[in-house]
Amino acid sequence: MIKIGIVLGSTRPGRVGDQVARWVHERAARRGDAGFAVIDLRDHPLPHLEEPPGFSGRYEDERTRAFAAEIAACDGFVFVTPEYNHAMPGVLKNALDHVHVEWNSKAAGFVSYGGVGGARSAEQLRLVCGALQVADVAPQVTLPLVTEFENRTLFRPGDHQLAALDTLLDLVVAWSTALAPLRGGEAEAAIRGRLDEVVEALRAKDLEALRQIYAPDVVSFDVEPPLQHVGVEAKLQNWAKVFTFFEKVDYELRDLTITVGAGLAVGHGFGRVSGTLKNGVVADGMWVRATFVFRKLGGEWVIVHDQASVPFDMASGRGVVDLEP
Repeated sequence: MIKIGIVLGSTRPGRVGDQVARWVHERAARRGDAGFAVIDLRDHPLPHLEEPPGFSGRYEDERTRAFAAEIAACDGFVFVTPEYNHAMPGVLKNALDHVHVEWNSKAAGFVSYGGVGGARSAEQLRLVCGALQVADVAPQVTLPLVTEFENRTLFRPGDHQLAALDTLLDLVVAWSTALAPLRGGEAEAAIRGRLDEVVEALRAKDLEALRQIYAPDVVSFDVEPPLQHVGVEAKLQNWAKVFTFFEKVDYELRDLTITVGAGLAVGHGFGRVSGTLKNGVVADGMWVRATFVFRKLGGEWVIVHDQASVPFDMASGRGVVDLEP
């Protein structure tokens, strides 16, 4: 089931947006075709944009990584936004700018409120969504302060607004579902990029670069004893031991297939460590069956499990290490 985030775009003291977001969530929760969750920007006190430019999905600030993870977990969005001085709130624009790939290939609808129903804020958001590769649906809900709020503070929407909200939700769910294949493609590309980083780090014998690619609690089933290596330190020690044998190390992946699910991905193929040993001998290495399990953590795909194995000859009790893919 897809997940739609209801983004509450105001953190202002005395805001009425929490009432609007609650109304949207209560109506949406009656549906059976998607899950819905409120993402309150008050829960994500991001600094004024301090992340370096780029669209890699790698973030330096822990607050950004936490926000990125929440956005990445969603397939679409409903933005609940006021209009301040003919524009969206600065805190909402700042949140939109902090992450990038986590917004891509998803759908969005707008529920706005303000002097003219927040219409100009929603129009600004449409422009920004275009730059973020977010598909915005045409119907929107506009809530004028004069007609939909008692004394401009207590939200009392007319019944006709429910029909407008239902239409918006119908389209956000439909578009979010339709765009799912594109999101899978981007995730696969990101995971292949991460495995390219593994290859580059191994060739450079860069343990710190490898550390960034594995989850802290990674569990590795390698060809070398013990039965399992638990935690990133154990995994890095295993690679460090490999480096002691090689003056120059190489690593290849072949016939790699990746399947992406909701927050998890699995890749399988064939891997081989080779290179030049300390004594100058060139070692071709052996091909092993390689499996990788990735999880989205802090907006990035990291390896939570990997396994390398060789076929087993039942008669001799030995592994078969001379096979090629």
